[in-house]
Amino acid sequence: MKMQLIDMREALRQAIDEEMTRDSRVFIMGEEVAEYNGAYKVTKGLLSKWGSERVIDTPIAEEGFTGLAIGAAMTGLRPIVEFMSFNFSFVAADQIISNAAKMYYMSGNRFSVPIVFRGPNGAAAQVSSQHSHCVEALYGNIPGLIILAPSNPYDAKGLLKSAIRNNNPVLFLESELSYNDKMEIPVEEYLVPIGKARIVSEGTHITLIAHGRMTLLCKEAVKLLLAKGISVELIDLRSVKPLDIATITESVKKTHHAVIVEEGHSFAGICAEVAFEIQKRCFDFLDAPVARVTQLETPMPYSKVLEKETIPTAERIMQTVLDTLH
Repeated sequence: MKMQLIDMREALRQAIDEEMTRDSRVFIMGEEVAEYNGAYKVTKGLLSKWGSERVIDTPIAEEGFTGLAIGAAMTGLRPIVEFMSFNFSFVAADQIISNAAKMYYMSGNRFSVPIVFRGPNGAAAQVSSQHSHCVEALYGNIPGLIILAPSNPYDAKGLLKSAIRNNNPVLFLESELSYNDKMEIPVEEYLVPIGKARIVSEGTHITLIAHGRMTLLCKEAVKLLLAKGISVELIDLRSVKPLDIATITESVKKTHHAVIVEEGHSFAGICAEVAFEIQKRCFDFLDAPVARVTQLETPMPYSKVLEKETIPTAERIMQTVLDTLH
């Protein structure tokens, strides 16, 4: 199989380009996606290839262009909406929650909404509280939305292609801090299935569960723990909703311990849901309570020092694993 070494942004760009080639109904719109090649250069070169009817710059009006895209999806097109930051999706929350997520149900199955909302989610480097919020727990409470969070270029490309082909609204959560991450992926077309977690590393002592950029921090923690003789089974959720609870429970029944990591806050977070599912299905197999590593309950500070203290680190993850095992 022929391979290529590319970064996350190029993997995403290839996915969009391939799907625009495959299906003339696919188009992308958002702030600076065309003339500027995207705020993070994910859409570089797409305007010159596909033209302004399929690569559309929008005003700074998220509620407006999100509603326009939902209407386009309802009438047969397959839009991709880029939010410069997923925090800006809050301006369009009514469109996403009241229309995109509920239209199939409210129309009696007459209207599907095949739309992908994508962009950076969570913390970057000193972008402070209004550009750093993790949205998956907020939108995860809404029936009708699929939520995906890739941690590497391979999954990013394969999951985005699957998302574009899906007939339901998908939130595709990227990380600004991961756009430069490189990885070898196939040149040939491939898909990654929605709703299937990935076992990153197999282990016997404890199960570590994460999604998105937190998977990379967990990989660092796994190396630190291995040096201490602790064997960790690391699971990358990839798909936050639907959740692959079968892979999780099978692992926990083997290791008898679980630690869950998320970049977002602890109260009513993704960790809380996963922990409940584990205790419901694995209660008799657990040798210790399920533990969590999350962002502290505070808005993201601007200070680089305080920022590091607020979000999970490999060291915090390692210490939580050690505390759970002992």
